[in-house]
Amino acid sequence: MRNQVKRRLRHLMRERLSELPPGSLVVVRALPGAGDADHAQLARDLDAALQRLLGRGAR
Repeated sequence: MRNQVKRRLRHLMRERLSELPPGSLVVVRALPGAGDADHAQLARDLDAALQRLLGRGAR
């Protein structure tokens, strides 16, 4: 399960690399509940995290 989540997150992150400033270093860590999430939920969670990271999210 851990490797499956890792592959999904790697794939999702690859699609979003262009949103990050050049030279950015980002560590994506999956919490235990990520194993129960489907692809769409992981994508939504990752997008929300990137929005917060890039300062585009509501606070």
